[in-house]
Amino acid sequence: MERAEPPSFLLSAYLMLTKPGIIIGNGVTTIGGFALASHGYFNLPLLLSTLGGLSLVIASACVLNNYVDREADKKMKRTRNRPLARGIVEPRDALIYAALLGFLGVFILAKFTTIVALLVSLLGFFVYIALYTLLKYRLVQNTLIGSIAGAIPPVVGYTAVSNRIDLAAFLLFGTLAFWQMPHFFAIAVYRLEDYLAASILTLPIRKGMKSVKVQMLVYIAAFTLCSSLLNLCGYTNRLYLFVTLILGGFWLFIGIKGFWARSDQKWARQMFIFSLVTVMTLSIFIPFCVY
Repeated sequence: MERAEPPSFLLSAYLMLTKPGIIIGNGVTTIGGFALASHGYFNLPLLLSTLGGLSLVIASACVLNNYVDREADKKMKRTRNRPLARGIVEPRDALIYAALLGFLGVFILAKFTTIVALLVSLLGFFVYIALYTLLKYRLVQNTLIGSIAGAIPPVVGYTAVSNRIDLAAFLLFGTLAFWQMPHFFAIAVYRLEDYLAASILTLPIRKGMKSVKVQMLVYIAAFTLCSSLLNLCGYTNRLYLFVTLILGGFWLFIGIKGFWARSDQKWARQMFIFSLVTVMTLSIFIPFCVY
């Protein structure tokens, strides 16, 4: 007879399917967008509704991503222990779970936030599942497509307060989209063997390391410029501009060092970690830097 897994083990498996790390990271950027539109005043019930609803939509997308990737995950060292790859959770159960999470998230956003925030979150869901997840095995541009979905959360936070798409919303979107490109490229470099094993097309595989390093510098410069425009267009104070330039400059410096790195994997790991430091720091500083 097969031994039944304890409820706590199954609960942990279902939680893992939602990729909590991604949800937390997106939650931080959502708060940044929310703070920018709030001008220093936080409507706590609205903030919690926005975070809760969007987190459930993101969780639904992550479960579906796990479902699509379950066979490829078996081939990669970092993903082979995921619940669907190991057979802990049945594929049909994962689809039902994703549907429940998604419907609940949409309900919360529709009931307690704004129609614009709801539509933006659904756009992000569509791009992540229909374009990124399903096409990443065929297109080397999968990173660019993924950056669009990843730039949605701060816009959801912003529109939950403002209920409109304006210049600030576009600048938030551009800042996160440009940030995600070198962030994803860093992952692609230090996880190169995994992506090769799973036949996932990435820029390092198709174009080589030099091309990746050059493009990372271009995107870091674009990220720094776009983020700076939040100050130059009158949405934040000079403290935000100062922090942006310091972070962007140091990130650019690490990127330049990559051309002489002895180990591309170690250098890419540094780029990845500092990318997280950068986006978290800017998101945390926004509440203290709005007019």
